[in-house]
Amino acid sequence: MTQERTTLWGGRFEGGPAEALARLSVSVHFDWRLAPYDLAGSKAHARVLHRARLLTDEELARMLGALDELGVEVADGTFRPTVQDEDVHTALERGLLEKLGALGGKLRAGRSRNDQVATDLRLYLRHHVRLLVDRLSELEQALVDQAAQHLDTPAPGMTHLQHAQPVLFAHQLLAHVQALARDVHRLRDWDVRASVSPLGAGALAGSSLGVDPIATAAELGFAAAAANSMDAVSDRDFVAEFLFCAALIGVHLSRLGEEVVLWNSTEFGWVTLDDAYSTGSSIMPQKKNPDIAELARGKSGRLIGHVAGSLAMLKGLPLTYDRDMQEAQEPSFDAVETLLLVLPAMAGMIATMTVHADVLEAAAPLGFALATDVAELLVKNGVAFRDAHEAVGHLVVWCTVNGKELHEVSDEQLAHVSPHLTPDVRTVLDVRGAIAARTGHGGTAPVRVAEQLAALRLEVEAHRTWAATALA
Repeated sequence: MTQERTTLWGGRFEGGPAEALARLSVSVHFDWRLAPYDLAGSKAHARVLHRARLLTDEELARMLGALDELGVEVADGTFRPTVQDEDVHTALERGLLEKLGALGGKLRAGRSRNDQVATDLRLYLRHHVRLLVDRLSELEQALVDQAAQHLDTPAPGMTHLQHAQPVLFAHQLLAHVQALARDVHRLRDWDVRASVSPLGAGALAGSSLGVDPIATAAELGFAAAAANSMDAVSDRDFVAEFLFCAALIGVHLSRLGEEVVLWNSTEFGWVTLDDAYSTGSSIMPQKKNPDIAELARGKSGRLIGHVAGSLAMLKGLPLTYDRDMQEAQEPSFDAVETLLLVLPAMAGMIATMTVHADVLEAAAPLGFALATDVAELLVKNGVAFRDAHEAVGHLVVWCTVNGKELHEVSDEQLAHVSPHLTPDVRTVLDVRGAIAARTGHGGTAPVRVAEQLAALRLEVEAHRTWAATALA
């Protein structure tokens, strides 16, 4: 038996849509993700219809009961969209009509797919932002735990991927936590602006039926109802902003992934990845590849692309709703699902990797990494930094030509290079001493890194707590 197509807009048309139009218009294959949020909006809308005396007490009870049943059936897969359903709203109205008959059609009063989809997508993203923050906190925790084990591990600090100055490896790990913490702050800040309900705006002009957008906003966990019904249905700033936040998370994951790829290489040898978080080669039996780090690096590209795509879609749209806005949904879903896939894998990889502290410490002074400490000692002795910089630069050249490290230069050779280079420069040619001297705010000295670690532990716990809160 052929199922009759359910539509939400057919009354003005004498015939059905062409197959090409129907295939282009259909979105239920991806917007079915919005079903739980559409049902929540429908229950809130039913209550305001009841308060507006458009549903009787008995009709409201039947309506809410049917919506609850439909919610259970959606969750367990008993109710699914069909090929005849254009979108999630059409499918759910079909399900409601099957349960309630004509009464189900009353729910459409005072709302439009325009304000429905805008509300559903906000609810979906606000809910999933909390899941993302929870996954981010897991990666933060993995980095914090690794840092706590390496508060006394010197490492080469680099600029331009060249040895620059020695640092604590914990300091470098916590630098990644700082970036992820900013990501959490952005998502929480985004949530404040996204906490505005479009429901009640109708197609664009609001409703004459006495429905109360403020009441539905409160029931759905929004802080406010939209102040302008035209803006309510046309605003997709919340999508573009979310996609930017997601892209920047992707960039931070990519930078961490790139460092892990380097650290895990034979040339660096700083870490070994756990077998459970590595893969092998189909032809080279010795290979152990950092695929998670590489995939995180690669997937950042698609997240960045979603930002550009959403802005390009929005830039030429007149007010209010335009069908182009359907293109806001798939990038949103993909960004969420990509991050929820990558973040746990990255957290597991970081939590289980073995750090080779001896390799890090041996590499810390290489590449004349203590040269800056010599220059700063000269400054403390009254030498202008310009002259100190030049004197130490000449020393590095001399060492390079003669194949020596800084600590191997004799007193006579120091004096030959520059009269500023007196024997007391040897007092700073010690990696741990150089690190301990960096006691300024934000520096790599153990005392500063321990303070940073303690503060980040509290912050990560706060992130986890916020992620567990309900929409409000």
